[in-house]
Amino acid sequence: MKPTAFTVISQRSLTPTIRKLVLRGDTRDIERPGQFVNLKIDGCYLRRPLSVCDKENDFLTLIYRIVGTGTERLSRYLPGERLDLLTGLGNGYDLSPAGDRPLLLGGGVGIPPLYFLAKELIRAGAQVSCVLGFADRGDLFYETEFRDLGCSVTVTTVDGSYGIPGFVTDAIPANPTYFYACGPEPMLRAVCRAVPCSGQLSFEERMGCGFGACMGCSCRTLTGNKRICREGPVLRKEEILWND
Repeated sequence: MKPTAFTVISQRSLTPTIRKLVLRGDTRDIERPGQFVNLKIDGCYLRRPLSVCDKENDFLTLIYRIVGTGTERLSRYLPGERLDLLTGLGNGYDLSPAGDRPLLLGGGVGIPPLYFLAKELIRAGAQVSCVLGFADRGDLFYETEFRDLGCSVTVTTVDGSYGIPGFVTDAIPANPTYFYACGPEPMLRAVCRAVPCSGQLSFEERMGCGFGACMGCSCRTLTGNKRICREGPVLRKEEILWND
């Protein structure tokens, strides 16, 4: 696995804590929505994994939340500066079972990889519905971008300050053919119980290496433990054993 140098094209704030970073470099190893990259940030020992929000030719879009030292340092990178990335990590979403009315459910920073997924599903002819969940109105981002793709979009906020009050499970449309979800584990567990059809879930997990060497990001499944960074981050609803 060879690190690749990317150049920062732009970086801007979407909310007080959410940043959009556009890079340029060799994106050929990114083959599926739901894959992620692992960034080397100056002054940090471990790389930081970030899901791919979009890929267009040699441009790569990443959206992340500033939550600690690493992401705060990442937010300081300026256009023209370089970042070292491991690309094309993880298995990504399988589009083949989607049917004609797939449902996408995302919570917070679990929303960005669904944008790339929605774009690919619409390109394949699907009618895509999205439910995007946020804590409050101030946390909102990318609603317009999903609508501009042609998605039917519903927004929920926990405090009821925008859209439907509550969680993504409070706004599930009728009769989806399949679902895709990404977000914190409690949300994914609730989605599995609330949505009757089959689906795929992308897990958010702390990672040591990002490519399966350290076994630090495992999930229990019917066929044994699977590494979120290697066999995941996307797992099928039917294979997950929840720790209830």
